[in-house]
Amino acid sequence: MESYDAVVVGGGHNGLVAAAYLARAGRSVLVLERRAEVGGAAVSFRAFPGVDVRLSRYSYLVSLLPRSIIADLGLRVDLRRRRMSSYTPAGDRGLLVDTGDDARTSASFATVTGGTRDFDGWRRFQAMTGRVAERTSGTLTEPLPSRAGLRALIDDDAAWGALFERPLADTITELFGDDTVRGVVLTDALIGTFAAAEDPGLAQNRCLLYHVIGNGTGDWDVPVGGMGAVTSSLAEAARAAGADIVTAAEVLSVTPDGEVRYRKNDAEHVRHAGHVLANVAPRTLAHLLGEEPDDAPEGSQLKVNMVLTRLPRLRDPQMDPREAFGGTFHVNETYAQLATAYAEAASGRVPALPPCEIYCHSLTDPSILGPVESAAGAHTLTLFGLHMPARLFAGDNEGARREALHATMSSLNSVLAEPIEDCLWTAPDGAACVEAKTPLDLETELGLPGGHIFHRDLSWPFADDPGLTGRWGVETGHERILLCGAGAVRGGGVSGIPGHNAAMAVLGR
Repeated sequence: MESYDAVVVGGGHNGLVAAAYLARAGRSVLVLERRAEVGGAAVSFRAFPGVDVRLSRYSYLVSLLPRSIIADLGLRVDLRRRRMSSYTPAGDRGLLVDTGDDARTSASFATVTGGTRDFDGWRRFQAMTGRVAERTSGTLTEPLPSRAGLRALIDDDAAWGALFERPLADTITELFGDDTVRGVVLTDALIGTFAAAEDPGLAQNRCLLYHVIGNGTGDWDVPVGGMGAVTSSLAEAARAAGADIVTAAEVLSVTPDGEVRYRKNDAEHVRHAGHVLANVAPRTLAHLLGEEPDDAPEGSQLKVNMVLTRLPRLRDPQMDPREAFGGTFHVNETYAQLATAYAEAASGRVPALPPCEIYCHSLTDPSILGPVESAAGAHTLTLFGLHMPARLFAGDNEGARREALHATMSSLNSVLAEPIEDCLWTAPDGAACVEAKTPLDLETELGLPGGHIFHRDLSWPFADDPGLTGRWGVETGHERILLCGAGAVRGGGVSGIPGHNAAMAVLGR
């Protein structure tokens, strides 16, 4: 039986990070990926036949990938900062957050809210999360701190209470009076997370935390070339260090002593590993081990990809669409609208006016457009719909997808000056260039249980169990089996952090 020091199950970005670190340390490494290409959710794809546009089909922005990992592995990735943070239509006006012009942002707040209270609250909130980010970010690639240890490091009782102890609703309603501003703040707490602002379980707080601490700034940057460029650089680093990467290899089982059985070309193979690093969801790992899963994750999002002939006109004639779509474009995401959509989805109905947010990759990085599309002025839109839990699609995924897409496009049209359908690129086969992915589609295509983009609900970035303090947050009930995917402690997002931490656990660092 052929043996390796480590077998990585799943060739997504975290698995590639782990493989690269281990191979660079002189360990023999085998990566097994079920799909025909590596990358998992971090891939670029020409989604529409005959249209040369490389969409980041699943994940699409980068914030949590530490610069230390980029430097350690010599990754050739270009992450571009977006000047515009967000634009939120509000009637015939809009709320613009321009990171390069504080006065312009202040004036926009005053126009939409009618005063200065909300902008003052915005600055206080940004300063608070900024302090937490600066003091927390570096710990993500270190052994787990205790709860008390992280609190002492943050050294800000007000921030700790607001983010770690009380439902986010308390802080939002204390700091902000305007419904639009409240909603903009809340949206970062609901990405892939089906929760109310008042949820006592604080799933929304944990989601917000990971959306504001990346690299100590919380900036969400555009990967030049799309997410596939990040994956390509990681795969290149792993191979250059000596890792073996096998695609179209479906892992069938794993044993606690490190035996990995997989299928390739209709033949079964067995490899033995000193350690097995599982870049799959904990629920999937349990099945591979022949164990009973202890959770049933549920994703909550609708991902829509579009190619446009041009950007749509806005209801605010003073706003340039290139600025509005250059950052995050919020659609019907006021605080009240988010609460209504949550209540509708919780009762089993597709929200009547789905909240969603959009960004245009091609404005920051036109390299994803082919020559014909670029010359014609084409653009891409990536839409992420909130409060679309997997349960809504369980009975009839096809029918529910159509209903959800129709409702979402109608929601978008309600804040535009023209229907988005008038701007869609038409493929050579006559089809409009728009596709939607439900949680069940992600389960089928990417193997994400329940379509949960974080593999399971996010965890706090400290050791919940005091006995895990000083460990890496990747351990399982079996000494040789480690998590290296988003389901590890401090997982979620395109970060590479679980992959790094699993490699450090293997190397005994």
